[in-house]
Amino acid sequence: MTNLPKPPSMDGLKKRIRQHRQQQSEGGFVREHYCLSREEARAKAREWFESYPKAAYWTEVESWRVLSGDRIEFTMRRLSSAD
Repeated sequence: MTNLPKPPSMDGLKKRIRQHRQQQSEGGFVREHYCLSREEARAKAREWFESYPKAAYWTEVESWRVLSGDRIEFTMRRLSSAD
């Protein structure tokens, strides 16, 4: 009896399916998480609102909290593209 070749690895396909499902669950939003000093956090949020205007991209600070040492942990959210 001859040796049959092994089936190809499905890792690449599994990764693509996982990424696609994650994008679908996010509802088309792009999220970025930051942990910066208070002044740096303000500057980063301003940068997002200037680059992605709220009216076109629904840009917002999705969540935030104050950590010790006057650091701000926050998540910015925007639509992946404007129509």
